[in-house]
Amino acid sequence: MKQNSTRRDFLKVSVGAACAAPLASMAPAAISLAAAVPAPVPTGGRIKKAVQIYMLPKTLSYADRFKLARDVGFEGVEGQTVEDPKVAEEIKKASEDAKIPIHSVMNMAHWKNPLSSDDPALVKKSLDGMKTSLHNAKLWGADAVLLVPGVVSADISYQQAWTRSQKNIRTLIPLAEELKVTIAIEEVWNKFLLSPLEMAKYVDEFKSPWVKSYFDVGNVVIYGYPQDWIHTLGKRFAKVHLKDFKVMTHGFSPFQTEFVNLGDGDIDWPAVRKAFADVGYTGWATTELEAGDEAYLRDVVKRVDKLVLGL
Repeated sequence: MKQNSTRRDFLKVSVGAACAAPLASMAPAAISLAAAVPAPVPTGGRIKKAVQIYMLPKTLSYADRFKLARDVGFEGVEGQTVEDPKVAEEIKKASEDAKIPIHSVMNMAHWKNPLSSDDPALVKKSLDGMKTSLHNAKLWGADAVLLVPGVVSADISYQQAWTRSQKNIRTLIPLAEELKVTIAIEEVWNKFLLSPLEMAKYVDEFKSPWVKSYFDVGNVVIYGYPQDWIHTLGKRFAKVHLKDFKVMTHGFSPFQTEFVNLGDGDIDWPAVRKAFADVGYTGWATTELEAGDEAYLRDVVKRVDKLVLGL
């Protein structure tokens, strides 16, 4: 399943490599799963449907993209980092005119510039990108920015990724608090935060209501079960991404995956739906699939209604 190029390229990694990062140094010996983490902002007592902005046809103006999102049945949009103030204002007007809110922003500066890097120049680019994203969110009325916190590599150990990324994220918390925008941490096949216990521990250590988790139903399926992540993270996640994968196996282990449409993969959607209900999640769920035309987008909405909302 195609996605925006930067994110799609980042996801081109073997499952074996993704699962091979050493976890021992970060083994969560005693994680309090009942930590006092603020609940997600209620949105009318049920999960609301949103669409990633890149899924809307780029041939259309922003005004027409937002109208299309509304007309096919989405209730919100997730934006992406915009550096040009004029474009940011155009997007704001499109959202307001179509009466469809931008609920979150996907930061686009962290892929090539991880906060786990030991290069001050790369870290600065990443922090600057997050600051821009936080200001975008404030302008658009969004209450969260997605952040992939770091990457484990041959040159960056698991412990270094943990320590460096937390140190750098802490410098962003005062701005997040000032703007009233949550920093939402996502796991995305970066060989880091590979279990729900680690994600819970990582978020809890900030001791801040302005740092939560951005839970992606699809990203965790290659080495875990989404329903387990949902139950473990509980009130820690502020937002949800929706995608699906077909997991191919090699012996007893996952070997590789293929992007597929919602419901065409290996995710147990009834179990996921029940888990959301169990933890009382009533926030936004954003589809993160390939772009398409009106008919395709209407079909995606129907799949969300059936699989996630149980309608």
